[in-house]
Amino acid sequence: MNKKLPSRSSRPATPQGPATESPQGTVSSSRFGVLPDGKPATLFTLRNSQGAEAKITNYGGIVVSLKVPDRNGKFDDVVLGYGKIDGYLKNVGNPYFGALIGRFGNRIANGKFTLDGKTYRLPKNNETKTLHGGTTGFDKVLWTARPFVSKDGPSVELKYLSKDGEEGFPGNLDVTAVYTLTNNNELRVTCAATTDKPTVVNLTQHSYFNLVGKGDILGHIVQIKADRFTPINANLIPTGELRPVAGTPFDFLKPTAIGTRIDAQDQQLKFARGYDHTFVTANAPGKLKLQAKIYEPTSGRTLDVLSTEPGVQFYSGNFLDGANIGKGGRRYHARNGFCFEPQHFPNSPNEPKFPSTVLRPGETFKNTIVYRFATKK
Repeated sequence: MNKKLPSRSSRPATPQGPATESPQGTVSSSRFGVLPDGKPATLFTLRNSQGAEAKITNYGGIVVSLKVPDRNGKFDDVVLGYGKIDGYLKNVGNPYFGALIGRFGNRIANGKFTLDGKTYRLPKNNETKTLHGGTTGFDKVLWTARPFVSKDGPSVELKYLSKDGEEGFPGNLDVTAVYTLTNNNELRVTCAATTDKPTVVNLTQHSYFNLVGKGDILGHIVQIKADRFTPINANLIPTGELRPVAGTPFDFLKPTAIGTRIDAQDQQLKFARGYDHTFVTANAPGKLKLQAKIYEPTSGRTLDVLSTEPGVQFYSGNFLDGANIGKGGRRYHARNGFCFEPQHFPNSPNEPKFPSTVLRPGETFKNTIVYRFATKK
């Protein structure tokens, strides 16, 4: 590795400090709460020159809130989550609200994979599977943070060193993630990682969106730029097939309301209680590509999802069950939020036909995710 990075026990950014300001926007910080080990978590408030605002904590790299305008200029918070850190620590049902996900986003079957002839065993934190990095994934660690304002807008850089053997994964993984709230009302997430041993990596972002700010998301109109998806078995593990969307409830090539076919008599929808599948967008390696477009007719808000990843997981919030009481005392029920998680395919380490998630010494894993907000009449 080319540089020494902070260990898991490194001190986080100063809990409180003056705002960093420029014509491109501002970043300020405040204490968000105290973790069980006594360390403080910090909340960074990013405001761009257009008045949009994102609040991000260095605990789990979580997007706590995101305020963008509707067609009349009214700002609302369009992501699910909690107003205080206690909600994220209690973690009822483990919904991963707003978090950075790693080392490996999504599911790994049977909690194991084989790399270069060696089998690695991981914690099974989701029935028979490893989900979103294991028992203590990147969503539950304290990142070292550095706020700044770039030419594109206010930003916060997060760093974390995942040590060799953490959650069963090989190699010291040196990770940097940067959130930027651009002056085009984009929330941009860029990630990079290096390792000193061969390992597997699949980083993503897990915000739940609701472009009205409350209620269900069934009226949101979605277009996904994918003609294939990864069907799953009853354990929600991909079968290895890349199935055409044509003639199925997974055909979002033309804009379609989420609720139009979500309850169709389709085995794939029954397995997941709705949509929880990866759509194959077949990006050219490293090229930013539009993967999905979402429009909410009541507010006029639109969301474009772009990334450099070969797929995007569309999750319709099926497993929210009302147990989570979020911001403003709002109780989150099934289908109150949706996720678009750009990523490599689930269970890729055990599916040699899927795009590889292997990272080796001397290589750099990179991905970019852009959530672009706008409005239309």
